Amino acid sequence: MALRFPDCRIAILAAVLTAVPLTAFAQSDSPSDPRVIPPPKSQKKLPEAPSKLPRVGADRSRGLDFLFGALKAAPDEASAKHVEARIWAMWMQTPSDTAALLMLRAKAAMDAQQMDVALKLLDSVVKLRPDYVEAWNRRATLFYLKNDYAHSLEDIREVLIREPRHFGALAGLGMIMQDIGDEKRALDAFRKALTVNPHLEKVPELVKTLTEKVEGRDI
Repeated sequence: MALRFPDCRIAILAAVLTAVPLTAFAQSDSPSDPRVIPPPKSQKKLPEAPSKLPRVGADRSRGLDFLFGALKAAPDEASAKHVEARIWAMWMQTPSDTAALLMLRAKAAMDAQQMDVALKLLDSVVKLRPDYVEAWNRRATLFYLKNDYAHSLEDIREVLIREPRHFGALAGLGMIMQDIGDEKRALDAFRKALTVNPHLEKVPELVKTLTEKVEGRDI
């Protein structure tokens, strides 16, 4: 069963919310009661890299720009998934063999529900390669699964500073905002994720539901 936030954690969460860049969400009133018991994480799955990734070239910035354009223009779901996998493959790339090995071990630990082990491994990756976006994103996911929203938001902020188009981090931000009852910010984050990747699973349905709640039904 998920635990309620202690008062000190609520203060940290509020501080982090104001620190997340404007590329993540627009400012709005804070949740009326952030001490919301989150739903079981087994019912919510954050976007993550496919188990099998294609080989990609080394020209990251130019390659990603091309791939994001192709993702928006994808004519069907199958094409979009192919492009999305290539984007994830570029995000997962690291010139450090040590960091790559630590990431593999962290994923194995998370799959085995050894969250403390995974956290130590990801801490090491972030310290070793603070420029490695996917290390921050993977740790943000781990914190989310532990219901540690304050630290998850801190890591999401680091992801979006380095890669504002990271649709996985944007979707994760939306899920945290939804969990704590801030539906306006959740809607904004989900919309930003769809702007980058219109083919995200389940996010269009979330946007539709939240739009009706936040903005009302069309007459």
